[in-house]
Amino acid sequence: MEENNELVAFVELLAQLGKELETLFTSGDVRALSDMNATVKEMYRIQHGNEDDAFRTIDPDCEVIYRNFDMIVAVLRTTENGEVDRGAQTAVNKFLRNITEAVGNIVTLFGLA
Repeated sequence: MEENNELVAFVELLAQLGKELETLFTSGDVRALSDMNATVKEMYRIQHGNEDDAFRTIDPDCEVIYRNFDMIVAVLRTTENGEVDRGAQTAVNKFLRNITEAVGNIVTLFGLA
C-alpha cells in the first residue's frame, strides 16, 4: 500500500496543533497563537483543494479550524494595545473550543483516538 505523504504530513501537523492548543489552554498566553498560525496555514496548504478521499472526508472539520482561527485573528486585531478584554477573551475561548472539537473529530475519523 502506497503511503500518502501529504496525509502523513497533515496528521503530524494536526498532532502539533493539538499540542499547541493544550499549551495555550494551560498557559493562557495568547502569544502561542503565532505558532498555531503557522501550523494552521500549513494544514490549509496541504488540505485545501486536495482531491484525496481522506481530505474530502475531513473538509468540514478543516473548515471549522480555518474559519475559527481566522476569527481569533480578527478579534485580536480589534484589541487596543494588544490588551485582551473580557469580551475578546470569551470570543477567543469559544473559537479555540470549536477548533479543539474539530481536531478531535478529525482524530476520531482517522482512528487515531
